[in-house]
Amino acid sequence: MTSGASDEVRFARAALTRICEPASQGLAKLIARCGPVEALDRLCRDQPPKDIAGAVEGRRGDIRAQRDLDNIHALGGRLVCPEDDEWPVQLDQLVTVSHENDPVMPPVALWIRGLEDVSAVCARSVSIVGSRAASSYGTHVAGELAYGLADRGWTVVSGGAYGIDGSGHRAALAAGAPTVAVLASGVDRPYPLGHHALFDRIATEGLLISEWPPGCSPQRQRFLVRNRVIAALSGGTVVVEAAARSGARMTARRATELCRPLMAVPGPVTSAMSVGAHQLIRTGTATLVTSAAEVLDLVGQIGVDMAEPPRGPITARDALPPELAQVLEGVPARRAAPPDEIAVQAGVRLSDALRALSRLIGAGLVDEHGNGYRLTKAGRR
Repeated sequence: MTSGASDEVRFARAALTRICEPASQGLAKLIARCGPVEALDRLCRDQPPKDIAGAVEGRRGDIRAQRDLDNIHALGGRLVCPEDDEWPVQLDQLVTVSHENDPVMPPVALWIRGLEDVSAVCARSVSIVGSRAASSYGTHVAGELAYGLADRGWTVVSGGAYGIDGSGHRAALAAGAPTVAVLASGVDRPYPLGHHALFDRIATEGLLISEWPPGCSPQRQRFLVRNRVIAALSGGTVVVEAAARSGARMTARRATELCRPLMAVPGPVTSAMSVGAHQLIRTGTATLVTSAAEVLDLVGQIGVDMAEPPRGPITARDALPPELAQVLEGVPARRAAPPDEIAVQAGVRLSDALRALSRLIGAGLVDEHGNGYRLTKAGRR
């Protein structure tokens, strides 16, 4: 599953994930110039790039890559490198949106728990993100979207947090599909702790992914850094609920920068939890969606995953030819009217009204009462 990278390269990339924080432009340029093995050697001997100098100075004496690799193997996981066949190449597009003031370079490597092939499981995927303090409306909608996507063969990607993230993961699993949780800690350090059982199930039926090696704890900045991976892994991002200040909006921003479809679900106008989602829709940054079909209309294959336009229930009136529908409009609902009155109301000749009334009686839409006609219950619907 992870053929491609040599042991030496895998060791070097494992070491780099511990001594350097992710997304560094300086590190990415160094690896591109001389490869991961020599890059590690230079970081340990020479002056590191300025954007990671602080982290490297304090950590380059902590080279325990083999221990980290042994630990991930003990968990039934692995380290996936860009040289491996299962590397999700869509992550490489982060290079195109990274710049000095906002470095968002691709991961050096990915620490994985789970048996699924990363590239394959993320080939048809949608990220669902939103507030941790989600409302019951938000968790319900997130679950409906995730279940609908998973049931159609799409993978749900999210961050494993309380609220919208957790609802999306659970619904995807309930649909019998894999789901991917991108963590801001080691894959052996469940956060939040209340999702320990959920993460164990995801590791069994989907994938836990992190840029940080086993044992690393979650930190505030790491959540913002990992959001670029959520956006880059998936074919599009859906924001279900997001407050005015929300980490989900950072994921939305990265999706937009990567030119991936960004969608948002409207909420109650009185809800503080939907302010961010509404702002994305109002400014035209996100497309309004209300169902899994509408999501796939944007991220799916053209001509295959198109959503049907919403419409109400089809009634017997809908199937009527125009001449019968016109006469039916002239028939009263509560009292019986003579045919000449109905003809005047419908704007047709009396002979045409009589022929139409006969057919409308046969269709169960009109009843004859004495010398008059009125609508049946079916005709009134």
